[in-house]
Amino acid sequence: MTPFAIAGVQMYVNALQSNVDGMIQRLDILMARFPWTQMVLFSELAPFGPLDRFALPPENETIGKFQEAAKKHRVWLIPGSMFLKNPEDGRVYNTSVVINPEGEVIRRYAKMFPFRPYETGIAAGTEFCVFDVPEVGRFGLSICYDMWFPETTRQLTSQGVEVLLHPVLTGTTDRDAELAIARATAAQFQCYIFDVNGLGAGGVGKSCVVDPTSMVLHQSAGQEDMFPIEVDLSMVRRQRETGMKGLGQVLKSFRDRSTDFPVYDRASGTDAFLHTLGPLEIPHQGTRAGLHVDVPAQRVPEAPSFKGQDSMSAFSHTPGGFAPEPMPNPTAGTAVPAAESQIPAAAAGGVPNPPVKPGILTGTEETSSG
Repeated sequence: MTPFAIAGVQMYVNALQSNVDGMIQRLDILMARFPWTQMVLFSELAPFGPLDRFALPPENETIGKFQEAAKKHRVWLIPGSMFLKNPEDGRVYNTSVVINPEGEVIRRYAKMFPFRPYETGIAAGTEFCVFDVPEVGRFGLSICYDMWFPETTRQLTSQGVEVLLHPVLTGTTDRDAELAIARATAAQFQCYIFDVNGLGAGGVGKSCVVDPTSMVLHQSAGQEDMFPIEVDLSMVRRQRETGMKGLGQVLKSFRDRSTDFPVYDRASGTDAFLHTLGPLEIPHQGTRAGLHVDVPAQRVPEAPSFKGQDSMSAFSHTPGGFAPEPMPNPTAGTAVPAAESQIPAAAAGGVPNPPVKPGILTGTEETSSG
């Protein structure tokens, strides 16, 4: 048996103030309650929330704080992800860091598949993230929408990854589909999946841990949760040799395949159908795209609001007495000067970014009318 204890932290994420102190406090609580934990994973964009206006340079004091926390507790730490701005070309990447128990950043991973067309302005990474925990096993990292593309997990598991760490930020109605994908991915690629979502501005929760047989080892609900799970990596190795429950040996079958896939050759022409699809854009009211009808729908201003894009310029003068949406950002994906991008400090006293009650807009004090 090769045991290793990994904990996910599902916590409320504020959009308009830093969550870093709250993350470190929860890490302290986790380690006090479950001192046998060896690795801790937070959700996507947990440190500063989903607005790219708070993008930081690649080297910053926040990462330093997480390094100190990892060293203090002697744990591997993946503090979700944050928007980091490349100083050379100004591009903003959704980036995770992997910190070892000595407090060293050993890997950085930029999300390969930003959730386009909603995450416009966020650049896509091109490098995979694989790292070894000595005397334990091999781990891989992907972020949220990456898992919708099995090629990403295929690349990682073909390099021997046994545990896939998967921070997400999903506050939309497709969360149940993601949970199905997590279970299918675990079975297809014979690996553990740690899928950690946030709350509030960080998602709708429902974090999960899945083993290589697709069995759900833990399923969070819609409240704060910290869940240490001891995995057995010898189970992964055994299953990859003998098959899931003695049945499907999918990794070896893929290795011994009798055909390659010309669809991955962009010049092959086998993906011609994909080029008949329309542009990658946000649907508008009354759209008939894909229905092949000739009656055009009247187009209305687009107003995307999602991680990596908080532009509301199309509705900056909303009629009917409604106040403009907060924080207009017509340059989503481009970090603003440091003086303009200071994150409001957390309210004095109390627990950093405490859980909010239903009806409270995270990061504000306004109540919902519903």
